[in-house]
Amino acid sequence: MQILDYETYQQNVTNTAKATQMMQQNLDEQVLEIIRAVQERGDEAALAYTKKFDKAAITSLSVSEKEWNNAFNSIKTGQPKLFKALTAAAENIRQYQKKTKEEGFQFSPQPGIQLGQKITPLNRVGVYVPGGKASYPSTVLMDVIPAVVAGVDQVVITTPPRPDGSLDPVVLTAAKIAGATGVYKIGGAQAVAALAYGTESLPKVDKIVGPGNAFVARAKKWVFGDVAIDMIAGPSEICAFADNTVPPSYVAADLLSQAEHAEDATSICVTTDADYAEEVQKEIERQIPLLEREEIIRESIQANGKIIICDDEEQAIELINSIAPEHLQLMGEGAEEQVQKVKHAGAIFIGPYSSEPLGDYFAGPNHTLPTNGTARFSSPLGVYDFMKKSSTIHYSKERLLDYADTIITIADAEGLTAHANAIRIRKENNYASS
Repeated sequence: MQILDYETYQQNVTNTAKATQMMQQNLDEQVLEIIRAVQERGDEAALAYTKKFDKAAITSLSVSEKEWNNAFNSIKTGQPKLFKALTAAAENIRQYQKKTKEEGFQFSPQPGIQLGQKITPLNRVGVYVPGGKASYPSTVLMDVIPAVVAGVDQVVITTPPRPDGSLDPVVLTAAKIAGATGVYKIGGAQAVAALAYGTESLPKVDKIVGPGNAFVARAKKWVFGDVAIDMIAGPSEICAFADNTVPPSYVAADLLSQAEHAEDATSICVTTDADYAEEVQKEIERQIPLLEREEIIRESIQANGKIIICDDEEQAIELINSIAPEHLQLMGEGAEEQVQKVKHAGAIFIGPYSSEPLGDYFAGPNHTLPTNGTARFSSPLGVYDFMKKSSTIHYSKERLLDYADTIITIADAEGLTAHANAIRIRKENNYASS
């Protein structure tokens, strides 16, 4: 794991951004071809791509009720400890998301005027759940439950099948616990296209949410506008700000917990202590061989792992805000005060015992978070992502006539005389109903 000073890291960032942009552009041609094929040929194309990319020769994309129930019962009876853990996590997520649910409002700034906001849940949402290198029942809980709390009528899941055509029973169990209404055996860009435009099997949705690989991310970018999306998620990221009051083993373990996601995951430690940086580096090397996903972790750490030494806390916080990390751990002394200085982060974990996996699995706040610096303008997935807002405006006859000249003046200034006329005709004829 590289140890860099502040200036060297900043120089490297520019080069990395250029390389990432080139890689994304190279993917677009393949992704657009997949999207067009699914648009034109529906299930036929979706099944063909599932065979090509997932090596699963299936004849139906839908998970049957029997398959779903069998999976649920097998986990409930065969792995009761896991079932209980999923249920407990789901309840924490549900409680947290209920606190974030917005309500509409009405108010009257003066007699004869009623203004407000009407909040309505989306009709149908698609949740993408990754497969491949790992199984993600936690993503099912995190992404489905907020939609259910919001009141979405249909919440469907797409996830890539295993080569034998089955899905992980734990994922199916989580889907039932969370309240999903359907599950489909399809992943990759083809799943995004199917959700965006609909096929014979999959319903067209209003919004697509959930993390995925580079193909999924680029596909979401290209269908945006025809359908809403939550975000264009990149590889997982963690940034830990620590000092010598924190055991280096804690920092190393937390960094490695994100490195095991994939080879392109990013793990960063920020510190103001050069000696401590070396201790963390040694601890990372000690722990890697002890972990099951050693090969993935080692490649991730070698490519994207960094320990950055800053001059002082002020520079460290400035660096953290420029990174805008998906996960930020403030682990050392003064962590609670440092929170107020952080402007950009997806989720902030405070203190040495608020380990990032706590947020991934159990605490309640969502683990679908903005990546690639988009925490500068984006938020974690939540109930608000599954609701839309309508303004409500009601003026009585008297109030409209009070302000008619003001509105006409502004409309005339813009040269939109038909706008002005819509108000003027009511003023001059004076027959507007209240």
